[in-house]
Amino acid sequence: MKLSIVVPCFNEEQALPYFFEETEKVIQSMDIDREYIFVNDGSSDQTLKVLKEFNELYPEIVHYVDFSRNFGKEAALYAGLIYTTGDFVTVMDADLQDPPELLPKMYELIVNQDYDCVGTRRANRSGEPIIRSFFAIQFYKLINKISQTEMVNGARDFRLMTRQMVDAILKLSEYNRFSKGLFSWVGFKTTYLSYENKERVAGETSWSFWSLFKYSLEGIINFSNAPLLLSAWMGVVSFAISIVMMIFIVVRTIIFGNETSGWTSMVTIMLLIGGIQLLGIGVLGQYIGKIYLEVKKRPVFIIKEFH
Repeated sequence: MKLSIVVPCFNEEQALPYFFEETEKVIQSMDIDREYIFVNDGSSDQTLKVLKEFNELYPEIVHYVDFSRNFGKEAALYAGLIYTTGDFVTVMDADLQDPPELLPKMYELIVNQDYDCVGTRRANRSGEPIIRSFFAIQFYKLINKISQTEMVNGARDFRLMTRQMVDAILKLSEYNRFSKGLFSWVGFKTTYLSYENKERVAGETSWSFWSLFKYSLEGIINFSNAPLLLSAWMGVVSFAISIVMMIFIVVRTIIFGNETSGWTSMVTIMLLIGGIQLLGIGVLGQYIGKIYLEVKKRPVFIIKEFH
């Protein structure tokens, strides 16, 4: 049996030696062949140089893919999956926040208990900023209410999958990708292992609060049409209120006569209605923008070099 290890890399020069050393210790105790698929996602440091050194030292098991520029982690993960050849495939971050010591247990669950996928989730968010943790928790609550695809709170991309499940994921060749949702959408028998949150072993994260916020919007738009329904219902409510107000004004005029009202209330109403319209147009624009990117059929990534 063979295990493929997919590792997206963006400026991970400092973390890669630690990652490779620790992962090798674990894999060699599992009695299974392995291959590493490192994907350099347009790093600006010496990540590619480190990967080439790994390849020269271990040409049979270490392979790398070098993008022409930074295409994002989703593209790197997709590219790595494409180049895997193993019977089992795992996706891991190079910063050791995905503990390699969980791999033997994950492998055992798949082999002995007939699971197709064993994912991981953080039991807590210790060490993470409070505001980021709060919004992350709210995101999972929201997405599970508005989407038919269940996403586990605290779930990581770190998971071990069978070849059958990976092939199913590769059939989803969409341009706008949200892997946590895709992993759930394809189905298959899945279980999760919990572990305590771990800090990066070296380097700095490239995920800011703003980038995580945009990533969460990607997930909502890719797996739910609730924002479109919300804007439509806001239009219905606004229309109903306008009908009630019109009846009120007519009745008041008949009873009390035609009094001149202040212009401030009129301006407020106009701004309210205009804001609702712009919000609806903006939400619709997000979905149309996704369609626009899909129909252009641009590649998810471009490879400059691979080995």
